[in-house]
Amino acid sequence: MKREGLRSRLRGSEVGLGRKGGFNPCRDFDVIKAPERLRATRAAVKLARMAEILFYHLERASLESTLPGLLEKTLERGWKAVVRASSRERVAALDAHLWTFREDSFLPHASGGEASFAALQPIWLTDRTDAPNGADVLFLVDGAAVDVAETGRYARAVVIFDGADESAVAAARDAWKSVRDAGLAATYWKQSEGGRWEKQA
Repeated sequence: MKREGLRSRLRGSEVGLGRKGGFNPCRDFDVIKAPERLRATRAAVKLARMAEILFYHLERASLESTLPGLLEKTLERGWKAVVRASSRERVAALDAHLWTFREDSFLPHASGGEASFAALQPIWLTDRTDAPNGADVLFLVDGAAVDVAETGRYARAVVIFDGADESAVAAARDAWKSVRDAGLAATYWKQSEGGRWEKQA
């Protein structure tokens, strides 16, 4: 096939990028003369693929009683998780808790070690932005900040905040606004009187 014919096919609707298939950066932008426009296009595509953000408002339960169950459901899906806390002290506390939260079970995890070891962990605990295990789900707890752009690395991001802490509620409200302003999917969850998590928005 001649080069021009191949180029035509790649730019046409046969690969879902023609005019009938939607926006085509190769057609609508001169990618050689305007590389900054190509970068902007890629950024927009990445934004569109960002994770769904779930906000869990703690009122009837503590983080220690809520987090293990959410992590168990994550592992049941075949996903890996990274849990980001606000300090090394909280990471250490969660590290101990996930080994002992139930007498007949524990959640395999780690918070340090060689890169080859970290990559194998189903759950990684940290107070930084690292995710050496290639996590699918990001859990943000204890006031860990929400970075809208960062969520594109994950299939899902879960923000768990304490309803009794006014500063945590205010931070979650700001994060919710940022997420919605960015056009991302976000859901808000609260517990019913019976203890079930119910979607409120």
